[in-house]
Amino acid sequence: MSGPGPHKPQSQDGDKKSTSLSPTHAMQLRAFLNASEDVEVDPDTIEDLLEGLSEDICTEMTDLDSDSETSDTEDLPLLVQEESTSSTAVSVAELEDSDIDPSEIRALEEEAIQAWTKDEVRRMLHHLKERGMSSFIREYVFGQNIPIVKLLFAFGISLCPELRNKRPKTLLYFLRVAMSRQLHLREKLPQYNTISDAVSLIVRSKHIMVLTGAGISVSCGIPDFRSRNGLYATLKDKGQYDLDDPQQMFDIHYFKENPKVFYSFASQIYPSNFIPSPCHRFIKLIEDKNKLLRNYTQNIDTLESIAGITRVLQCHGSFKTASCLQCRVKVPGVEIEREILNQHVPYCKVCLEVHKAAEAQKSKPAKKKGKKRNEWEDDSDENDDLPVGVMKPDITFFGEKLTDEFDQALLEDRDKVDLLLVIGTSLKVSPVSEILSHLPHSVPQILINRTPIRHINPDIVLLGDADEIVYYLCEQLKWELPPLPNPKGGPRVNGKRTSSQMIDQVEPARVRESHVWLFNGAEGGKWLEDIKERYSNGTNGAPAQSRGQPEPQTKKARVS
Repeated sequence: MSGPGPHKPQSQDGDKKSTSLSPTHAMQLRAFLNASEDVEVDPDTIEDLLEGLSEDICTEMTDLDSDSETSDTEDLPLLVQEESTSSTAVSVAELEDSDIDPSEIRALEEEAIQAWTKDEVRRMLHHLKERGMSSFIREYVFGQNIPIVKLLFAFGISLCPELRNKRPKTLLYFLRVAMSRQLHLREKLPQYNTISDAVSLIVRSKHIMVLTGAGISVSCGIPDFRSRNGLYATLKDKGQYDLDDPQQMFDIHYFKENPKVFYSFASQIYPSNFIPSPCHRFIKLIEDKNKLLRNYTQNIDTLESIAGITRVLQCHGSFKTASCLQCRVKVPGVEIEREILNQHVPYCKVCLEVHKAAEAQKSKPAKKKGKKRNEWEDDSDENDDLPVGVMKPDITFFGEKLTDEFDQALLEDRDKVDLLLVIGTSLKVSPVSEILSHLPHSVPQILINRTPIRHINPDIVLLGDADEIVYYLCEQLKWELPPLPNPKGGPRVNGKRTSSQMIDQVEPARVRESHVWLFNGAEGGKWLEDIKERYSNGTNGAPAQSRGQPEPQTKKARVS
């Protein structure tokens, strides 16, 4: 799930709604809507895409088949340049077989050819592949001020007239879709396919980069954000908060307007009562063996630090520190812990003292008549010149800028990494979602996740419960997870599985002769069925012990 799903704009009396679409408009509109499965999009952009369309057309465009898991971004191009290597490109001949007027195709193709030379396109795509999306946007959109409609020509995309006049934010989404498709053309390394290959890679690698998301903290009791039962879905279903969209809970503008909403909820994800999962301890073990290049985590729970991991970059910030929105003073996160757990809004002590001093100064001439003020409250005098600042955990909210630390770390790491592990994340949110596009394609990639990630092409895919997969890998590696003290003073948590866990263990099953292996809890839906079909006639040497094994029960679900 990449943010909220498409929703239909509310119709208003007197609005003229289009009741039909040109074939080109319909094709591209559906493609961009479907691309939201892989590229994050906000509700305003979806609304802009559907603006001016009738209710029937909106329904047709948004009520997609729940079992459909293939991306329709191949419907975007209306030309194919000769040097294009995209596996998703649509040929002009194929488009001419559609309902689109051939003269329209030729006109769009000619327009694109005139826009850029082949050398210019190669330079632009080289910039994108070497420096990533953010750098490309800074250079060409803001630096050279090139219209996005023209930039899209370099990616083989000619927007139909109806989409060219959309808002700048929507046009930027179109560009991000085009860039994402180009960056994710990495070919799988054919020499890596089995669990034995994964073990060998971990053993011989010296600089392992680990990307982690909310999936590694779910077993700790902390909900993830984007799954069907995750935080955003729960917020939407319960409807107990005054939110137009669940992501508003982490929107900086909404927070400034109404911090009470966030603090009425924050205790549910505050890390005070949680202990690290086996996945956290596995990363710590990699570091203990001097193999960890860096752990890039999207999580804000600080469990990496609790596990003792030192080479960690918290890409989206954390509860470790908090800052005043008014005076910018930074304090340790524990200073606002009590307020968070009691669901109260914490206020800045520095601002409060300044405020009290100012109030005392103002009240001096009329001490006898003046009424003694209580501490600052929500209904304080609107004429106060010195408002008390609200404290905010140093989590990167939507609408806030990231620090330069991420870019600097990635620049330092990209030429050192020799193995990439992706664990417990759907890779939907920047900047972590862009990391793979920055790395050399020759670096092996291993995915450990409950569901596949459709927009990347890892060399080995281990699907299922991440903790169980980590335990299994440790057994194959003959490693033991480091123990952790029980926070309540009980016995230390052992690094091995219990006897009951060993009894319940199901051996992983290989999907045909592919690079995909299924553990308990694996979900794959249509993607998994496609893998089975693709390898149904393969004979490329699955390990003997994997042949004929029953595959764990998998749920057919829309992959996110």
